Amino acid sequence: AQHGCHISGTDDYYFHIYIYSMKFSQKIALSYIRTKFKLLAAISKKKAAEKAFELFCTPQRRNLKQPPKIFEQAEKIQLKVEGITVKGWHWHPDIAANPPRKALIIHGFESSAINFDRYVSPLLKKGYEVLAVDAPAHGRSGGKQVNAPLYKKTIQAVYKQFGPIQSFMAHSFGGLAVSLALEEISHTTDYRLVLIAPATETTTAIETFFHFLKLDPAIRPEFDKVIIKKGGVTPAWYSIKRAMKHIRAKVLWVHDEEDDTTPLSDALKVKAENHPNIQFVITKGLGHRRIYRDNKVTKQIVEFL
Repeated sequence: AQHGCHISGTDDYYFHIYIYSMKFSQKIALSYIRTKFKLLAAISKKKAAEKAFELFCTPQRRNLKQPPKIFEQAEKIQLKVEGITVKGWHWHPDIAANPPRKALIIHGFESSAINFDRYVSPLLKKGYEVLAVDAPAHGRSGGKQVNAPLYKKTIQAVYKQFGPIQSFMAHSFGGLAVSLALEEISHTTDYRLVLIAPATETTTAIETFFHFLKLDPAIRPEFDKVIIKKGGVTPAWYSIKRAMKHIRAKVLWVHDEEDDTTPLSDALKVKAENHPNIQFVITKGLGHRRIYRDNKVTKQIVEFL
């Protein structure tokens, strides 16, 4: 399980393993948060929902580790998105592909672009320009919270300033954000999109968030109202399954059977629709994060892009 905007696993087995392995101090903190929301809900369900949404969108950790050496070779970039400074990296190949092609790496919740260093050199060898940014409230970017609309706008802002970008690869929450962005960007079937264990349905993330914190189900209607007020649409709209109907790019979707964060069951509902532009690769034993570090998966992704 992971705190914040996109907790998506629904498997009680993994949930209990996570609780068992938590440090005592973490358990105390979790108990305090649960008690706090229980009391707040008794006073005002609306206020409890507003506070719950803030927590839903607040990363509990920020990756500020020293970037791998490949990042020292990049041009540092930054842009403003809704007043937030977004920082990233831009690599240029020695010999550009013909025709020129750019690739954008998009990380997940509580992650950072620096976790995807293994993809940079292979893409540069293909002659691609490579771009990567830290989402708002992540890594070296500013801000304290992130949500799907903000991450979508961040990707669109990168596209506007540095594009056109024809190849995208995204992990977890980044998969939802790029899908929402790409359905609004004019593109052709020559575009490529790789989704690695994407957060397919926001409704699943919310359900797991409520389950994890043992929130009063009576708060849920007010929680949904907060989302509607902020974005003008229901939580169900923030869905890769819905967005995929508007995406023309060729898609490689990689998901693991044992993913405890973004359940394969949501991905299989998309697979059942038999989109001709989507190729599914289902792995076993790689989970939610090791999947993008796997050598075989890395090779498939680079070749596809």
